[in-house]
Amino acid sequence: MEVHQLRYFCAVARHGTFTRASEVEHVAQPSLSQQILKLEAELGARLFDRLPRFAKLTVFGKAFLPKAERILRELEEAKTELRDMSGNEKGEVVVGIIPTIAAYLLPGLLNDFTVRHPLITIKIIEDITPALLLRLHEGTIDIAVAALPIAGSELASVELFEEKFYAVLPEKHRLASRAFISLAELNREPFLLLKEGHCFRDSLIAACHKLSMSPSIVFESGQFATILAMVSAGMGVSAVPAMAVQPQPGCKFIPISGKHSTRKVVIVTSRHHYQSRVQRLLMKHMRDASGEPGRRAS
Repeated sequence: MEVHQLRYFCAVARHGTFTRASEVEHVAQPSLSQQILKLEAELGARLFDRLPRFAKLTVFGKAFLPKAERILRELEEAKTELRDMSGNEKGEVVVGIIPTIAAYLLPGLLNDFTVRHPLITIKIIEDITPALLLRLHEGTIDIAVAALPIAGSELASVELFEEKFYAVLPEKHRLASRAFISLAELNREPFLLLKEGHCFRDSLIAACHKLSMSPSIVFESGQFATILAMVSAGMGVSAVPAMAVQPQPGCKFIPISGKHSTRKVVIVTSRHHYQSRVQRLLMKHMRDASGEPGRRAS
């Protein structure tokens, strides 16, 4: 059994077709198919049902996939450990990050890091929290940046910072001149929120529930930009984290008072995966940069 056979098998399982897997692995499709056949012959079991448009894992393939992934992951971790022993600051870090943080935190932070560490490559995957935690478990990302709470005893988190929530009101709203506002004062307002799955939505609704209120949600979107445009048009009110507070015609941003109106942003890692030298360097840089005055709104 060869390592490249395991890699090809996982690629077909992940992408669903031999054609796409061969493209990703930069190998001719007949060669990839031949290696999968050799792997199946050695295992004595068919791993895929070859259908006209896609390849479907058999019951044997489903049982073999997590073991093959674990072998490949452990080989990569072994190579990383040996690189770390040489003391070289070279390698790759795959960072998963939620959409309500990515656009505001990453640009300046990663630019500073790549200037200081030009031989370290950073790859970014933006997704909602449940998907990122699954990727951490699978080992397809090295660290995740998300907001508490994070469920799972196999996960460890390090706090980057805590930030306030801001109410977003149409500029002619009756409360738009206030210096501060409480969530309770927005109890009967039409709310415009992020779609389900976004942890900022969950954090805001949890804060409302602690005040025994349920927001009246009249519009949902996957983007703050869309929500702010709707608020500007007078369609309702919303809330955003401090880092998303930016000039927006027709909108007023007002800090929300109360101990529940904040979120903690954290770096999440898996306790079961090796943490490389370059990962530790990036995590330290993120913690240091998050504490700098002017780096983030608070």
